[in-house]
Amino acid sequence: MSVYTLLLDFSVDPKNVKNESHLSLLSSNIENILRDYIRNLKLITTLSVAGGSLNMYSGDMGSIITLRIFSNGTITLNIEYLKGDDQDYILTLEKYREMERNLRGCGILNDTRYPSIHRGTFSRYFVSSDDRLLEYDIDSILFEERSRFQKVQVVHSKSLGNMLVLDDLQNISEADLIYTETLMLRGKENYKDKEIVILGGGDGALLYELLKEQPKHVTMLEIDEVVMRACNQHMRSICGDVLDRKSTINYQIIVGDCMKSLDQFVMEERKFDYVFGDLTDVPIADDSESEIWNFVKKYLSLSFKILKPTGKFMSHGNGACCSLALEKYESYLATINPPLVINKCQAFIPSFMEFWVFYQIHFANQG
Repeated sequence: MSVYTLLLDFSVDPKNVKNESHLSLLSSNIENILRDYIRNLKLITTLSVAGGSLNMYSGDMGSIITLRIFSNGTITLNIEYLKGDDQDYILTLEKYREMERNLRGCGILNDTRYPSIHRGTFSRYFVSSDDRLLEYDIDSILFEERSRFQKVQVVHSKSLGNMLVLDDLQNISEADLIYTETLMLRGKENYKDKEIVILGGGDGALLYELLKEQPKHVTMLEIDEVVMRACNQHMRSICGDVLDRKSTINYQIIVGDCMKSLDQFVMEERKFDYVFGDLTDVPIADDSESEIWNFVKKYLSLSFKILKPTGKFMSHGNGACCSLALEKYESYLATINPPLVINKCQAFIPSFMEFWVFYQIHFANQG
């Protein structure tokens, strides 16, 4: 069973809500129309709020209806109810639109009808990089566990397949091969016989695709074993069997804080042909001294210390719409010595529902 919320916004001329008699008349007119569409409508309470009013009703299917009239003429109507899989909707789309048309007769100047919000035991809603609400066709949760670091979920989407969600942010789905291929710049980079390190990458997708390119060796540094276990069980179409074991002749997975491994590589003077940053996105936070920005700066600094003079640092950035955050990231890269050459590209990622920016960075002295 899921909770459904229907939302309607209206506006009227503010002069029609300037006193209590006007508010009462408008509320009564709207209530009379609601009675034609919501069975067993009963007024629970009426409150005066900041120069406006709030009416609360109960109705059929255990529904709660709130009618809020603001002093500037804005009106919000919310209808919330619990629906079982075998039950009809409280209002068909046809009746919903008919009710909307009839409400316009109450002196309405403008109106907006939103798609119904589905709320229940799991969320169908995640956000884009610039915090816009995105609705997914999720119908089940396959895995859910809170690790020491984050909430880990694998959910099923009818259109995207299984999808990894970390702390309520979508990370990768079975439909997102383009993400991994763009991060690798597949077809334009030569990974054969190369030594590679992956920072993060717990879903296993990057490791799986890189191994197809016959590198000399790949080292993956992932802190969260729960992420790997979840993906190994439910995301094998993108990670294959690479998460079945921690070490083979071709790769090693080190479970732990990547900073400790990076420090160790620097101390040992180990160098790699490619370093992949598959950790956090470029932060949106304005404060360049925030904890997350300091984390990004630290792993960038260490990454270039373990990169061969002819090597490349490959990373995802953030949504293309997050231009200020990306500019701040590039500004920091410009302060690193020796100087860097920054290249970037974009790809539309299905589960993100937006274009994402990817970086390919190397030392300027490569020519």
